[in-house]
Amino acid sequence: MNIPDSLETEKLSGSGSITTNASAVRKFSIGHILLDMGKITPVEAERILRLQKESGLRFGDAAIKLGLITEADIQLVLAQQFDYPYLLPGQGNHPPELVVAYQPFGTQVEVFRAVRSQLMLRWFTSERKALAIISCNPNEGASLFTANLAVVFSQLGERTLLIDANLRCPQQHEIFNLKNKQGLSDVLVTRANVSEVIAKIDSFVDLSVLPAGTLPPNPLELLNRSSFDEMNDQLASQYDVILYDTLAFSNGVDALAIAARTDGALIVAHKNNTRLTDINAMSEQLKYSGAEIVGSVLIDF
Repeated sequence: MNIPDSLETEKLSGSGSITTNASAVRKFSIGHILLDMGKITPVEAERILRLQKESGLRFGDAAIKLGLITEADIQLVLAQQFDYPYLLPGQGNHPPELVVAYQPFGTQVEVFRAVRSQLMLRWFTSERKALAIISCNPNEGASLFTANLAVVFSQLGERTLLIDANLRCPQQHEIFNLKNKQGLSDVLVTRANVSEVIAKIDSFVDLSVLPAGTLPPNPLELLNRSSFDEMNDQLASQYDVILYDTLAFSNGVDALAIAARTDGALIVAHKNNTRLTDINAMSEQLKYSGAEIVGSVLIDF
C-alpha cells in the first residue's frame, strides 16, 4: 500500500545527518501532523526519515514498517490533510452512535451523506438556510440523527449550526458535551445574546451548536415569539445550514411552530417503531401549518 505524503528527507548542511525540525517535517505533511498529535517523537521521526531515505518508502509507509504507527493513524492524518476530521474511539466523549465522527468510512455514514446530498439539491439554497428535523415519538433517534447530519454538513465545508429547539427535554448538549446553562430559550427572552451562547465544536470543521438553555415553563409561547424569526434571520446571514432539533410530535406541537418559521421539515421515522398512521397525521398537521415536507428518512439506530 502506498500512502501519499509530501515529506522529503533533507540534510543538514555539510553534516549528512537528517533533521527533524519543521524544515524537514513540513507543515501539513504526514510527519508534521504525527508529531503534533504526539503519535511519534522527534527521535522516532528521525528513524523514519532514515528508513525513508534508505528504502525509498514514503514517510507513512516507513513509519508503519517500523511499527511506530498503525493504518488507523494514517487514516486519521489523511482526514486532517483533506479537512475531513473524525475521532478515534474514546476521543471527544461523544456517544458511539455519533457514527459520522467515529466510523466515517462505514456504510451507515453513506446514508447521512446521501441525505446531505439530497438536501443540498432540493432545499438548502442562498435563500433557504434552515430546516426542522421532526419525529413522531420520543426515543426514535431523531436527536442523534440530527447531530450526525450536522456533522456531515460541516465536513462538506458548510458553515453549520445545530440548534436544540427541544425546550422540554433537550439532548444536544449531552451529545456534544456542552454546558446547558444558557441557550435558545435565554436568547428568545433576551436574557442572552445569541453570539455569546453558540458553542463552536472544535472536533469538527465548521460546526457550531446552540443548546436549548434554561428549560422554560412556556416553551411553545417562546417559539412563537417574533424574537424567534429575528434570530433565525440573523443566523441565516452567518451560516449556510441551520438544523433545528425539535420536540417529538406526540409530546407537543412545538415542532409545528418551528417548521412554520423555517418553512421546511424533514421527517425522521424509526424502523419497526414509528407507525404509518402517526406519520400521516403529523404530515397533515405540518402541511396545515404551511411548512413544506422536504422528505422523510427511515433509521434503525
